[in-house]
Amino acid sequence: MKHVKRAVGTAAIAAVLLSGCTSKNVASSEDYELKDVSFPLKEEVTLKFITQSSPLAPKDPNEKLIYKRLEEKTGVQIKWKNYTNDVFAEKRNLAMASGDLPDAIMDAGYGDYDLLKLAKDGAIVPVEELIEKHMPNLKKVLDSSPEYKSMMTAPDGHIYAFPWIEELGTGKENIHSVDDFPWINVEWLNKLGLKKPTTTEELKKVLVAFKTQDPNGNGKADEIPMSFIINHGGEDPAFLFGAFGLGDNWDHTVVNNEGKVILTAAEEGYKDAIMYFSDLYKEGLIDVEAFEHDWNTYLAKGKDERYGMYFTWDKANITGMNDKYDLMNPVAGPDGNVNVARTNGMGFDRGRMVITSSNKNLELTAKWIDQLYDPLQSVQNNWGTYGDNKQQNIFEYDEAANMLKHLPLEGAAPVEVRQKTSVNGPLAILDEYYGTVTTKPDDAAWRLDLMKEVMVPHMKAENTYPKVFFSLEELDKLSSIEADLFAYINRKRAEWMTNGKAEAEWKEYLAELDRLGLQEWLEIKQTGYDRNQQ
Repeated sequence: MKHVKRAVGTAAIAAVLLSGCTSKNVASSEDYELKDVSFPLKEEVTLKFITQSSPLAPKDPNEKLIYKRLEEKTGVQIKWKNYTNDVFAEKRNLAMASGDLPDAIMDAGYGDYDLLKLAKDGAIVPVEELIEKHMPNLKKVLDSSPEYKSMMTAPDGHIYAFPWIEELGTGKENIHSVDDFPWINVEWLNKLGLKKPTTTEELKKVLVAFKTQDPNGNGKADEIPMSFIINHGGEDPAFLFGAFGLGDNWDHTVVNNEGKVILTAAEEGYKDAIMYFSDLYKEGLIDVEAFEHDWNTYLAKGKDERYGMYFTWDKANITGMNDKYDLMNPVAGPDGNVNVARTNGMGFDRGRMVITSSNKNLELTAKWIDQLYDPLQSVQNNWGTYGDNKQQNIFEYDEAANMLKHLPLEGAAPVEVRQKTSVNGPLAILDEYYGTVTTKPDDAAWRLDLMKEVMVPHMKAENTYPKVFFSLEELDKLSSIEADLFAYINRKRAEWMTNGKAEAEWKEYLAELDRLGLQEWLEIKQTGYDRNQQ
């Protein structure tokens, strides 16, 4: 189970910390004995960090223009141990378990359980006093938006990590409200003389036409009417579940308008949605690889324009920013229900950077991290920079307005451009920055417009589940339950779509959910929700 693995890892860290406290630490920097630090330093010093990056980015983060400018601005050189995203978690955990800790971990990727266990074991330090004394940029953000300070604060009253904050729309118009936008091939619709479907039954008829009427005109039956990646965030087909009731999202958790926490996967409407998909699968209308293929395979078929309909955050990353695919409106279910379920996502990550207990230069480190919360710097950390002669630039810098303006992507995939030049890590971008510090990226502005026009009018839920910071005991119990509960839910979800047995096995399934701890899970989640509302 997940919680067992975590406990073993952090126990190992604690044991090494206790046994090796007298050995010389070489992974962290020496004590520079600096006080009242101001940048740039008179003499350059080095801090040692661990981080992660995309394989598309330079192996040495210091080759990125953002870090070159930061080093020039501060007089602090960062000596990095940089790992690609796919191996980072393993390498990070091994480094922490060795007891030879770096000064800090950037783009740390820590969840709440990890933060609390590492803090309890003495591997990371609380940072609330550092924020108060040495981090005016971050403090300004927290003073203007105190809800973030509440979300950062652990149940014991301490703050153990620096967050990533990105605001793009609020409430229902939040850009994260729907991950899995449904994109339909309008070129095929037009060729076959069809209109966009408005009901689940019409959608089935459209998919049948895509399968049987050779809309790509090559004389081969190679069209894929519908594709997705099951249980995979924005590529999952949960969007269509809204036609059958409360809908579904990536963590199967919604809050109704009376403030009651509900597991979507135990609702009758969820079963009805599964049965609809199993009918589509039986008719050969769903990609047979939808239950096993990975992102690269999904992307390759999208680039070949084989999909009649597919799901993802932004079509530009799959089929390109062209007019061949368009966003499909929410469709009505058999009883006329039209609903768009909201995700519980928001632009906030608690555990983006931590300072370890081996750090001997806390003020220096805090003031360097605070540079990342400067508005102009945060914008670059998140998206990329300007004036780079070696990479495509995301921005141009308007010196007169002291503002970063997004440049056209010119057909490039936004994700790829950003992975090469941005640095992620801790940052804060507030809605008030748009129009003063930066412009909205074209793809985000476009997606926000689609959200407002197409999705928001059909969002029935007024509430989402917030970023509750549970106690270690609550997290331990949730982790124990979720390891088996969600694995079972997601397995049955995929099985039923292909074998059509949801109706026959439903009562047995509900009983198994209870056996796996559903009622206790609901109680803990409800308690956390109610506590958060106070």
